[in-house]
Amino acid sequence: MINLLSNLKISVPEKIFLKDPESSKLGKRIIEHGILLIEEIGFDSFTFKKLGVKIGSNESSIYRYFESKHKLLLYLTSWYWAWIEYQLVFATHNISDEKLQLEKAIEIVTRSIKEDSTFLHINEVILNRIIINEYSKSYLTKEVDAENKEGYFVIYKRLVTRLRDMIVKINPKYTYASSLASTIIEGALHQHFLKDHFKSITDCDTTTTPTQFFTDLTFNTLR
Repeated sequence: MINLLSNLKISVPEKIFLKDPESSKLGKRIIEHGILLIEEIGFDSFTFKKLGVKIGSNESSIYRYFESKHKLLLYLTSWYWAWIEYQLVFATHNISDEKLQLEKAIEIVTRSIKEDSTFLHINEVILNRIIINEYSKSYLTKEVDAENKEGYFVIYKRLVTRLRDMIVKINPKYTYASSLASTIIEGALHQHFLKDHFKSITDCDTTTTPTQFFTDLTFNTLR
């Protein structure tokens, strides 16, 4: 935990990229403008050729960092979950009350995102919208099992495990702690999506947040 809190560099599994984009100005531009372009046109329409035009660089230069746009999406989603994990650990490590700790953790993984000025080349608000709209495309693939074995989803799984462990502290006899933890994290994305696009099938709106819903759901479930 100490290492996580003292290291402001968000670490992503190395197998996802060919060259660490954090290691150069071009790499950071690829990440910065990749996020903006995916938000603008959607992941399905996104290509490295279009990104190259945006950043004024050859398409081939982007392939030196990522072998495909799928790997870029994996990088962005891994970075996002690592950033959320950083916030969760930082916000909860000094809370001794287990109920308050879990409440804070649920808030961190379900709330609307505000931009973090620590990372100037990454707009976390826009990245959050990409996660809400595109995250499932990073794992709903034929290669998911092989990629899981390679450790591509280790950060997301570690975040779920942290939340699960907090749930177990509240009610050690609860049988479905892992399922509840993953439902909170995954379900929050879905509720944010519904709130923006399918308002008639969610109770979340401008006054009722996904955080309120999942806090209520969790603690009523754990009684």
